[in-house]
Amino acid sequence: MRQWLLLTVVLVLTVCLGGSGQAASQQEQAQSEEDAPQQPVFRAGVNFVRVDVIVTDKNDNPVVDLTAEDFEVYEDDLQQFVETFQLVRITPATISDEPLRPIRSRFDEEREAARSDVRLFAIFLDDYHVRLGASLRIREPIIEFIRTLAPTDMIGIMYPLTPLNAVQMTRDHEAVVATIEDFRGRKYDYEPQNRFEASYMHASATQIEQIRNEVSLTGLRALITRLGGLREGRKSVILVSEGFTNILPPQLRGVNATQFSDPRMRNPLLGSSNPREQAMQMTADLTLQSDLQRLFDTANRANTSIYSLDPRGLASFEFDMDDGVGFTTDRQMLSAMIGTLRSISETTDGYAIVNQNDPTEGLQRAVKDASIYYLLGYNSREAPADGEFHRIEVRVPGRDVKVRARPGFWALSSEDMSRLEGSDSPPEPPSEVDTALALLTARRSERFVQTWIGMTKGDDGLTQVTFVWRPAPRVPGQRRDEPVQVGLSASGDGGTIFFQGEVPGNPSVLTDGGMAEPERLVFEAEPGPLRLDLSVLGISEQVIDDNVMTLVVPDFTATDLLLGSAMVFRAQNAFEMRQLRADPNSIPEAGREFRRTDRLLVRFEAYSQGSSEPNVTAKLLNRGGQSMADLPVQVSAVAPSTYVLDLPLSSLAPGEYLIELTATGGDETAQQLIAMRVTG
Repeated sequence: MRQWLLLTVVLVLTVCLGGSGQAASQQEQAQSEEDAPQQPVFRAGVNFVRVDVIVTDKNDNPVVDLTAEDFEVYEDDLQQFVETFQLVRITPATISDEPLRPIRSRFDEEREAARSDVRLFAIFLDDYHVRLGASLRIREPIIEFIRTLAPTDMIGIMYPLTPLNAVQMTRDHEAVVATIEDFRGRKYDYEPQNRFEASYMHASATQIEQIRNEVSLTGLRALITRLGGLREGRKSVILVSEGFTNILPPQLRGVNATQFSDPRMRNPLLGSSNPREQAMQMTADLTLQSDLQRLFDTANRANTSIYSLDPRGLASFEFDMDDGVGFTTDRQMLSAMIGTLRSISETTDGYAIVNQNDPTEGLQRAVKDASIYYLLGYNSREAPADGEFHRIEVRVPGRDVKVRARPGFWALSSEDMSRLEGSDSPPEPPSEVDTALALLTARRSERFVQTWIGMTKGDDGLTQVTFVWRPAPRVPGQRRDEPVQVGLSASGDGGTIFFQGEVPGNPSVLTDGGMAEPERLVFEAEPGPLRLDLSVLGISEQVIDDNVMTLVVPDFTATDLLLGSAMVFRAQNAFEMRQLRADPNSIPEAGREFRRTDRLLVRFEAYSQGSSEPNVTAKLLNRGGQSMADLPVQVSAVAPSTYVLDLPLSSLAPGEYLIELTATGGDETAQQLIAMRVTG
């Protein structure tokens, strides 16, 4: 489980880091549209370092009369030359009166984030590390904070399990308030609420806490990386959490977290003065510090400050009285967990709002810090390429002021430099395996509905198009208007309409189990370009999403050999499999994520213009494209030119796989890849 989770972490961060470069280029395009005097001047180059600096006087009032010559910047005690300088000042007087542009896409988001009168805030609701009572208590202060922000300020909300592509910076502050009103903490509550949590529900409480730590800290790092790609300058994250620990007291270390523990474990003296207990505590602390260090590095790279908010206020105890934890152990763990919040904020130039019953002042400090600061930039004189951390110190000599800045940055390694130097060469086109896996990832990120579009041979030279949809699985902790109906307009080249209207069938509503019956539409279209305009109707009878797809309809009469789109069906027992085999009109699955208890039936058509039947084979591939096993293919007994294969998933480990279908006839070969994800 830990290896699988770490793989997920790597995939998430790869997506985040891959998106940062694109976001930066789009940001530069958006900035060119604004008036030049309102925008800072940024220098390019791998050795260019930017740092935001907050300068206050002895009364904690901002100092705004400094120039570039007033600053001294040192990197590893070596003074640097300040090349770019800007005073960022966002007040009611500096906010533009021009109408705010709507945010409907990632480009809109990056364009608006680049405005000089915009502050960026993200709120990370760490429900894994907040008790239910504390989450109810903190809702109102956060809502009041949101309602004090300027109309131009952009806010994003994220839970530990929220997909990063579902996080959008928005000016719809009331929508953010509605999300906050549903915030419910789950600390020490191990009842699974999704399939991911159900996969480790029988683990020990300590193991579950370690998994939750990794999920929360990984999600937080991904969110920070996303903010770093939106623009230069200061970004602020409000981390709502009670702190982190990688170990629980012996009284709470049940072998199975979802079962009642042994009453004999409630002894308050259990584990006291035990050298083995001390060694376990030390190991757990070192592991947690390593995880926190990666968070610090990410925040410093992205110029993002974290304001840790303990929702308990003035905390007195970490555990409940009936947990049986001794007073000394309780106080030590409470102090250590609050200490992680202080460390996160202090290391990222934020502020820890802990042991405060009224968090208003601390939250307003985040607004104040984001409103007035200096943005300095310099080319590193040493140009380090060692992959190590390098300290930054900013001074204002001759002035009685306090200076705050991030403590340093991590340099690129020599391997990173080599990759950058070779970035001018054109990238190789993605392989068919990479394309199939990319489509699998895109399917998983669909927020409201999952769709599948298949093409098979129709009558009179036309192609039969099958459109299938079902509601996408809900994201835990995220509200949405449930999709119940899809409207579709299918048009060809020149505006020919092949279908227009609602997808027939009974409206589907996603059940608590995360599944829903799919709906299907079949129509015929001419070969060539095909445009599909989708609109998704929610249970509120409002359009909650729309999308445009551009496809190419193949001509099944123009080639000697061709494969129709493969349809994948899911069965959970032998009876369901027999029904699927006997019914040629079964509706295929729209998603491509299956459990190991599932059994798949893959049905596809192979067309040959000659008199002989094509030779059809299938293989199971790993995500690298290497063959793992040959799959037996049979001729279907219920439909002509149709083939089926039966694939039980019980023998496969959780991961990503591909099914390769191949048809050969004479000198012709046709292939098709189906990517799928198998979960525990």
